[in-house]
Amino acid sequence: MGQSTSTVTETSERSASAAEGQLVERIRQTTARIGVVGLGYVGLPLAVEHAKRGFPTVGIDLDTERVLRLASGTSYIDDVDSTTLAEVVETGAFVPEDNFDSAGTLDVVFICVPTPVTANKDPDTSYILAAAKSLAETIRPGQLFILKSTTYPNTTEGLVLPILEESARTKGMHVGRDYFLVFSPERIDPGNTRFTTANTPVVVGGVTPACTAVAREMLSRVVSTVHTVSNPRVAEMEKLLENIFRSVNIALVNELAQLCDRIGGVSVWEVVEAASTKPFGFMPFQPGPGLGGHCIPIDPYYLSWFARSHDFETGFITLSARVNEQMPFYVVEAIVRALAGEPLRLEDARVLMLGVSFKRNVNDTRHSPSIKVLELLATAGIDAIEYSDPFVPQITISTPAGPRTLQSQPINEKMLRAYDLVVIGTDHSSFQYSMIAEHAALIVDTRNALGHIPHRRDKVRLLGGGAF
Repeated sequence: MGQSTSTVTETSERSASAAEGQLVERIRQTTARIGVVGLGYVGLPLAVEHAKRGFPTVGIDLDTERVLRLASGTSYIDDVDSTTLAEVVETGAFVPEDNFDSAGTLDVVFICVPTPVTANKDPDTSYILAAAKSLAETIRPGQLFILKSTTYPNTTEGLVLPILEESARTKGMHVGRDYFLVFSPERIDPGNTRFTTANTPVVVGGVTPACTAVAREMLSRVVSTVHTVSNPRVAEMEKLLENIFRSVNIALVNELAQLCDRIGGVSVWEVVEAASTKPFGFMPFQPGPGLGGHCIPIDPYYLSWFARSHDFETGFITLSARVNEQMPFYVVEAIVRALAGEPLRLEDARVLMLGVSFKRNVNDTRHSPSIKVLELLATAGIDAIEYSDPFVPQITISTPAGPRTLQSQPINEKMLRAYDLVVIGTDHSSFQYSMIAEHAALIVDTRNALGHIPHRRDKVRLLGGGAF
């Protein structure tokens, strides 16, 4: 059983309802039926972890193809091993389904659906609303709903709660007495083997103290540390702070990288390394071709939209998001500048992108800056573009001529020499950087992958290195 910390004192001074007492007992006895809505990078690891702990677990995802793969014991998420998945599927501890037919039988339901933005950068909460409506149809006493999808403050109370309440009140049910609702943000870091679902502390805020108490009881069965806060809005804002903190600091070093290129003779990587020797008051962040993944590129816009609804402009935060969004364009400019010194026309150049996942050693391509760079190169008229990524066998990019599917290419000495320029977009550990440095004709390195690899400086253009 995990440990928990609490800032909510009211939970120890009240009497538990019958529904609360019964649910807590089922949780403690490991007989509570767990449901996870949305089996992506957040939901699938969460579902498998509960199944491993002995809880009967149902995974709900409307993507039938996903469900069939899971039912066969095949994982599509790096953080979930197919062997482990197959074990919990074969024992019946984890049952994937492509509908909400079992929703009424579940005691605890985690909502882990996507929260993208619209074309205008406004929050798209349609997946949350759809899940809430489906769950509301079969709501019953003794159910706990835990929203984990990253979103803006007041989503839990302002959007999800009214949907559940409308159905609950027709059955004489009330939140905090008969059923329970909380927000507990996900803290998944794809590819991180040190911090996992089980040992990463979580935050939870309930609509009522009883909601928080029940959720804390549930979360502590799997997670080592549970930190409670006074309400869902605090938990929702806390999650945005986590990701926007990174967005702002990465934007800072990305802007410094551009300045270092402009002035020449100063490497931003060396600057960051030197600053990191200070044992207090500084935290290192690295520049790169842009931000990827689901949360960090999206969250500043969630907060910006929410702030505008309160007549407040998050100018600083929004500006940092724009700086990061412009980095793929800056990388393309660097590529064009590098090719300009070669005896060939831009449209005749052959370019190879190394790495298209948004971060090293994962297969996650959501909002990948490397893919954006490939699309921008196609728009600039460079038709001969290919990529290599050991984690991503195939991608589809948008080009002026329409969607184009690319296959990952193997890397060898002969292949490297066939390209006019190689871009290191994602610094996977499996790439043989010494071979790349030796045999590639020209390299644009956006990750400082060659920073400590012997190479000819005249053929390597290091992002933020003053070499462009």
